[in-house]
Amino acid sequence: MNTGQDVQLDDLDARLIELLAEEPRIGVLECSRRLGVARGTVQARLDKLVDRGVINGFGPEVSPAAIGFGVTSFVTLEISQRHGHDPVTAHLAAIPEVLEAHTITGSSDLLCRIVARSNTDLQRVIDQIVSSEGIRRASTIIALAEQIPYRVLPLVRSAARASG
Repeated sequence: MNTGQDVQLDDLDARLIELLAEEPRIGVLECSRRLGVARGTVQARLDKLVDRGVINGFGPEVSPAAIGFGVTSFVTLEISQRHGHDPVTAHLAAIPEVLEAHTITGSSDLLCRIVARSNTDLQRVIDQIVSSEGIRRASTIIALAEQIPYRVLPLVRSAARASG
């Protein structure tokens, strides 16, 4: 997978990605019909996009709220430099409610997106997070409403226009 280089997208790449995002269960043959190109062209483009790391998954998008985890929050963590990132990352990875974690710049070291069933359950999750001796401090922000969901299609369209 090639994630460190500038990958160029053209209009066909963008249209293919958009079609797959809108209808993830669509087949290659139907993609080729709708895009007006040969099936082999669609398959080759798809393989190239996967190999280059542009497309990194085909799984279903699951809504945490729909399965009972209606509270989303963001937690910044300061870690003990003596312990380093690896033990803390392993600890966080073992907690199912930690959806993602990123090393960041600034006064904290990690930013995590976490979910919980309720505010009371959020306290349990935070307690579990800070139980690692490698974590010195945590600061939590509860998300009240999602204004813009995670998205990449506008970025894909922009990248395709910029290279075309």
